[in-house]
Amino acid sequence: MSEFVNLLKKRRSIYALGKNISLSKEEFESLVKEVVRDSPSAFNSQTQRVVFLTGEANQELWEITESALKPLTPPEVFPNTQAKLNGFAAGKGTILFFEDTDVVKSLQEQFPLYADNFPVWSEQASGLTQANVWTALAEKGIGANLQHYNPVIDKDVHSKWSIPESWKLRAQLVYGSIEAPAGDKEYMSDTDRFKSFS
Repeated sequence: MSEFVNLLKKRRSIYALGKNISLSKEEFESLVKEVVRDSPSAFNSQTQRVVFLTGEANQELWEITESALKPLTPPEVFPNTQAKLNGFAAGKGTILFFEDTDVVKSLQEQFPLYADNFPVWSEQASGLTQANVWTALAEKGIGANLQHYNPVIDKDVHSKWSIPESWKLRAQLVYGSIEAPAGDKEYMSDTDRFKSFS
């Protein structure tokens, strides 16, 4: 089996996270920046944007999320939500992934024939980048899980960290030391998922 496939298998949703990762803040951010730079985007548009949150900023993100979710969550299930958010706050940090909509709009104007496709291609670039970063972290023995509390937290996140309005929040990658491994992964039948013709 290829080393690449081994890395894909290693990339799992890790929810029991701690703060003890082997990379320094500078090494961690350098790695992520390199992965983002080399992740593909349509027309080499480079629409992906990233914000790093650690320490108090990471704690504040999950407090913002808790405050936003509380009025939207039935009281009887909110303790479970709160426990989940506390687990995210226990990690080393969170990477916020954005897409720059100004770039997308500019491309739509420049290439009207493909205007409808640019928002789709932007989302694809975002997903590719998230998966690439997540896999790169797995290679370094850093656990992570991907969350999507957008758009519920968008306004507060933009306000708190002065994020440009054109940056659209797409995902939150929580990361940290692996305190407990992921469980076994189940796969659907190949016959239901793949077709091959010659």
